[in-house]
Amino acid sequence: MNAANATNKTGIVGYGASIPRMRISITEIARVWGKNGEQTAASLGVQEKAIASLDEDSCTLAVAASRKAVASARIDAQRIGAVYVGSESKPYAVKPTASIVAEAIGATPNLTAADLEFACKAGTAGIQACMGMCVSGMIEYGLAIGSDTSQGRPGDALEFSTGCGAGAFLIGAAGEALAVIDATASVTTDTPDFWRRQHEEFPSHGGRFTGKPAYFKHVIGAANALFAKTGFKANDFDYAVFHQPNGKFPVEAGATLGIPREKLVAGLVTPFIGNTYSAATMIGLCAILDEARPGQRVLAVSYGSGAGSDAFALTVTEAILESGRRPVKRVWDLINDNKVYVDYAVYVKHRRKLKSM
Repeated sequence: MNAANATNKTGIVGYGASIPRMRISITEIARVWGKNGEQTAASLGVQEKAIASLDEDSCTLAVAASRKAVASARIDAQRIGAVYVGSESKPYAVKPTASIVAEAIGATPNLTAADLEFACKAGTAGIQACMGMCVSGMIEYGLAIGSDTSQGRPGDALEFSTGCGAGAFLIGAAGEALAVIDATASVTTDTPDFWRRQHEEFPSHGGRFTGKPAYFKHVIGAANALFAKTGFKANDFDYAVFHQPNGKFPVEAGATLGIPREKLVAGLVTPFIGNTYSAATMIGLCAILDEARPGQRVLAVSYGSGAGSDAFALTVTEAILESGRRPVKRVWDLINDNKVYVDYAVYVKHRRKLKSM
């Protein structure tokens, strides 16, 4: 089968997410640093965050999410022609995560694979790469993953919001899709609001500069570019998900575009697992697909510091109702079930912030 169908469109043919069980509350982190926990949580719109354990990293989370995506697509992994892993917390400085993921899911060695990095939007950049390769006929299916175990310097504002998780999407022909990708548009500028230099363990950020000149300029800009390209308006969408550095920015972005909060809540996961960086928009979109009905439209807009945004318009298809196309454990099950809460000491142990380790 040629990857490009008659409409020259692609779509999501399978999806999956992975979220660690371990959690720490924002009030517990605030207690250690002498801050008011309730005020800190309220100011960020984040209650708690997911923590990768000692045997979890961005690679293991990517593998878990990818296996679910392949099962959701109900295809043989040998048919996957490209694997892209977006992350800024890959376990090896020089060695691809994508090759590990490809072998772990049983993909053929006759594929192309690479790790991508663009802060928190590298996962959606992988989706766009897979779209182009599928439409051109280079591949039949492509796997795009966003996975991070986000870093935050002890006591820094980032430590209160950085979480861990992964989201994966298998991209293929629109005729097989659970959700057809109607269009995509991107905005990119050199806006250095967040960075981590070579050999530095923790990132730096521009504080208030990360808001209007960075996040909002690009998220709103990409959404409006998509509207101009397609003729869609904000009220044409039943759901929306934006990158979620905290619980407040995506709600404000929605309000600016004329999208009410109730269209965001299904995918607003950061208040309960933290900002999962490259996985944030991906996991939120997985959560929306868990409940969306055929014919409903979804707006998804990622954001990566540095800075850029990718916007997507999707239409859910009847295939979403087929047996097995949705993962058995949906995103909100992963968020709410079997959580294990830890204190700050256990948290720094598992996140390897004790420098003697």
